[in-house]
Amino acid sequence: MQRLQKLIAEAGYCSRRKAEELIKQGKVFVNGQKITELGTKASFADEILVDGHLIESEEKQYFLFNKPRGVVCTTKDEKGRKTVLDFFGDVNTRIYPVGRLDYDTTGVLILTNDGDFANLMMHPKSEIDKFYVAKVEGIVTKEEIKVLKKGVKIEDKKIYPTRIKLKKIDKKSMTSIIEITIHDGINHEVKKIMKSIGHEVIKLKREAFGFLTLGNLKSGEKRMLTHKEVKQLYNMAVNK
Repeated sequence: MQRLQKLIAEAGYCSRRKAEELIKQGKVFVNGQKITELGTKASFADEILVDGHLIESEEKQYFLFNKPRGVVCTTKDEKGRKTVLDFFGDVNTRIYPVGRLDYDTTGVLILTNDGDFANLMMHPKSEIDKFYVAKVEGIVTKEEIKVLKKGVKIEDKKIYPTRIKLKKIDKKSMTSIIEITIHDGINHEVKKIMKSIGHEVIKLKREAFGFLTLGNLKSGEKRMLTHKEVKQLYNMAVNK
């Protein structure tokens, strides 16, 4: 048994917030009874009608996507920019991204219609490593890397990168390439970490989410995750 608005959202009919509005408006019926209380629980074994539409359980789907630069990680953008869902027009279910990559950040992104899975993957306690490669302004020194390894304060929280390495410096262009692995889930985390030592991120790519890498996926391409991969991700999160 789950909250009714959650079931409606899981079935892909609408968002949880919209489902709550429909319940308040008296447009939701369970086994023939009008429901207006948000705390009401039900299951997919019940007959659930929303505005006359029968709600049924959807098959869970999980995708690995190579997000291009200049694409937003939202289901709809008020500015009319391209969203990640524009690459999923052939998917006949309501999916959404697991977390976000910035507009100018590329690389590994998971999308799914499984809300519980998404929440587990994003929860800080799951501590799933995300591996990034960043091109930054200026020449990063070994001393600055040591500072980052000791932890930096971001949003009143001490952040310790799982791993950080100075990969390359280019004195001609005055830039550096940094490899960094994090698991905290703070917005713009890599950019904030590098800014704390005086270096702005020019380019950022997420190369891996846990054990998942892009493999042969080109920019804008996707593939379905296997049952084994989904199970491995679950195990990584719950066994922390």
